[in-house]
Amino acid sequence: MTHDFHKFWLKITAIVVGSFGPVFFLGTMEPTTEPIRFTIDLLSWPVDGQQTYEHADTRFLSALTGGFLLGWGVMIWRLSATVYDAAPEGVRKAVLTGILAWFFLDSAGSITSGNASNAGFNIIVLLIAVGPLWFPARNTTQMEQVQ
Repeated sequence: MTHDFHKFWLKITAIVVGSFGPVFFLGTMEPTTEPIRFTIDLLSWPVDGQQTYEHADTRFLSALTGGFLLGWGVMIWRLSATVYDAAPEGVRKAVLTGILAWFFLDSAGSITSGNASNAGFNIIVLLIAVGPLWFPARNTTQMEQVQ
C-alpha cells in the first residue's frame, strides 16, 4: 500500500468509528431510540425485540458511548489530515493499536455479557476499519526500486 492510500484509508476508518456516535446519541432521547435499539438488537443476534432501550441509565450510557465514538472518529480524521504526513508509521500504529484494543475489550465484554454474536460482528468492523493499515506503507523510494 502507498502512503496516499493509507491516508485515504484512515478517513474510512474515521467514518467507520465515528458513524456509530450519532446513532448512540439518538438513543439518548426516547422518541429517537429506534436506530440504536435495532442496532443493539441486531448485534445481540437473533433480532427478537428483546432490547428495549427504555431505561434512563441505558440512555445515559448511550450519550457517553456516542460522544467517545464520535470523538475517536474525529481524532482519527484529524490525525490523517494533520499528522500523518509527518509521522505516517506512528499514526498508523497508534490507530491500529486503538482499533485492536477496542476489538479485544468490546468482544470480551460482549461474550461475558451473553452477547457473543457481537464479537462476530466486531470481526467485520475490525476488518473494514483496519483494512490496509495492517501493513506499513511503502515509501516512494521502495516503489521506484520495484519498478
